[in-house]
Amino acid sequence: MPQRLKPEEVSVLALDTARAPGHIGTVDIFATDGDGFNYERLIGLIRERLAYVPRYRQRLRFLPANLAGPVWVDDEHFDLTFHVRRSALPRPGTMEQLREFVGRVLARRLDRSRPLWEVYLVEGLAGNRFALVAKSHLLLIDGVDGVDLGQVLLEDEQDPPPDGFGSANWHPVPEPSDAELLISSVLDGVRNPELAVENVRGALTGALGTAIAIGEAVGGIAGALGELAGDALRGTRPPTTSPLTGVLSEQRRYAGVSLPLADLRKIRAEHDHTVNDVILAVIAGGLRGWLLARGEPVSPQTVVRAVVPMSVTEDDGEPTSLGSQVAPHVQTLPVGEPNPLIRLHQIAYATQAHKDTGRAVDARTLTDIAGFAPTTIHALGVRVAGEVIRARHDLLITNVPGPQRPMYAAGERLAASYPVLPLTAGHLLAIGVTSYDGEVFFGLTADRDAISDLDVLTQSLVDALAELSELTEARQRGDS
Repeated sequence: MPQRLKPEEVSVLALDTARAPGHIGTVDIFATDGDGFNYERLIGLIRERLAYVPRYRQRLRFLPANLAGPVWVDDEHFDLTFHVRRSALPRPGTMEQLREFVGRVLARRLDRSRPLWEVYLVEGLAGNRFALVAKSHLLLIDGVDGVDLGQVLLEDEQDPPPDGFGSANWHPVPEPSDAELLISSVLDGVRNPELAVENVRGALTGALGTAIAIGEAVGGIAGALGELAGDALRGTRPPTTSPLTGVLSEQRRYAGVSLPLADLRKIRAEHDHTVNDVILAVIAGGLRGWLLARGEPVSPQTVVRAVVPMSVTEDDGEPTSLGSQVAPHVQTLPVGEPNPLIRLHQIAYATQAHKDTGRAVDARTLTDIAGFAPTTIHALGVRVAGEVIRARHDLLITNVPGPQRPMYAAGERLAASYPVLPLTAGHLLAIGVTSYDGEVFFGLTADRDAISDLDVLTQSLVDALAELSELTEARQRGDS
């Protein structure tokens, strides 16, 4: 019988609403030497690699009255050209135009009647470049049965030999009937009473998710019902006064910025911390500069609480295809501290507790994973962040080290990879970070209405690194 969603996956699906779509994305930019890459080559590449990600040809099947959790079934009418789409920017396309395109595409929910993913080929970027903008539902990526499509599209050889696996001979498995699914659910409950209880919980979770969606759609009394249902489902505390929390709109704003990895490594080496510590310090400094530019009150005690998922080894846990698991971690960012070096030391002290557990995974281990794993690990980070949803926090940050060598898709070199994180209910900003081939790429997703000055925050990140670098160089020179 088809695989049924686990109760925690039903919760993920329930929280996928018009104001908080439950998908994650990437913006990959490629440098090409000519006009060899086109839509047909992209279709051929994805068709070949779909065999490695079978979930990408399956859709959700819902049971009548939600008597049990949804199941995965093969899409008998799978249409690859529906999921792989072509777009273009007015030449010469700018990064600002691309960011606007990404914000609009990522704001739209995926069609639940089809496999839950889309890829856009965006042509016309200045400098003889093109972009692949991808979005996949969080349900597709669990690190056990499924990884992100981007992980199998990219490889470290420009002209690799054919793998011979292909997917030309794929034939969908016929769907079971409603009666067969209901009987299977009942039998599973008889064999495993705990599973029956979980099915009931999953049905209630789905009902609460429906209430949230109705509340978002019509507002008023139903809106209040949706808000109450959301509180019950999320277990969240009342909203804080932080400018990073509030009611989401249905629109998004996106920005990206890249920083040299060598600069972060110099700071790490001088202060004997980790690159992750330096990245968090840059984000803390960037948030501080942004808050001050906004005229927000910032005192020495001001902090931002971030959920920062981290890769761990777990002997007793469920293994993933990555060789590690991702665990939630709540990190306090001391944005009220005016001295950049003290901010860095405070952050490093806080992360040391995680390092001292002996479960932390070395960054080099993560960069050695086959394919381009950051796309998968970002998704796992977003999923596990839900485990600490009851703890008050202001934003989500995922930081994933990627390979420090060129990667290719159909012979075209990947020049930049910006992660695109979803916004969860009540949170107006999320930051994803991917390091790749000597650069560190920050992807910032924000609510379009609440954060209209996202470009100020991206510039503040650049300024924060410059501050850290200047003070580090002064220390090396022995300046007071």
